[in-house]
Amino acid sequence: MRVLSWNLNGLLASLKNDALAPIAGQDVDVICFQEIRTQKEPTILDGYFHCWNHGERDGYSGTAVLLKSEPIRFFNGFLNGFDDSEGRIITVELDDIYVVNAYVPNSQQNLKRQAYRMRWDCAFREHIQELMEDKPVVICGDFNVARSDLDIYEENMRQYWAEQGYASDERSNFETLLELRLCDVFRELHPDERSYTWWSNRLNKRLENRGWRLDYFLVSEKLMDYVRFIRHLDEVMGSDHCPVLLEVEL
Repeated sequence: MRVLSWNLNGLLASLKNDALAPIAGQDVDVICFQEIRTQKEPTILDGYFHCWNHGERDGYSGTAVLLKSEPIRFFNGFLNGFDDSEGRIITVELDDIYVVNAYVPNSQQNLKRQAYRMRWDCAFREHIQELMEDKPVVICGDFNVARSDLDIYEENMRQYWAEQGYASDERSNFETLLELRLCDVFRELHPDERSYTWWSNRLNKRLENRGWRLDYFLVSEKLMDYVRFIRHLDEVMGSDHCPVLLEVEL
């Protein structure tokens, strides 16, 4: 099974600019989009079952999942009832696994949303823990955190840690999530590699590959032996993030 995750930074603009053409030929079974930023429901790719979580505010946040086969079920939001009015999470139940598409909130500059982010992280962990009591999980999305220094271009580090002093809390929450017996697939397979999924639009950050790894696939430990590969499709343009492609043998 192939699963692709991509923060589009705007679905309608991506469709208008034909930015999705490169992934149409990837033979992907499940496609998870974050930051669709629309309440419209266009046909993104023919032949796929579409799941939507728009959120209440048009033009902001939102997620979508496309599947080649109709799932057993899908649902939006958290099992524990935490507020998902921004449309940040979709859970899809398949025969053997749950696929969770997440767009984790950014604490933003000056820590304006740090308290909300901390509550969101806690609710997300509880949600995943409850799912894992039933089936293994494949989690993907934009987590808005760089896990370690290895996940940030070296010249960015000092500025990043100075401006985002709350990042230690976010990284700690990420590690607590992994303690549920989840694996960070890219880091498991590429323990020493610097590879990024997001680049600032300022200056020539993407051209010079001065980026951050903010987009992840996490899988239950029992699935890790069945992962065939994970790839950052950094050649695919159209967003400030690149798609991430996972293949797992199920």
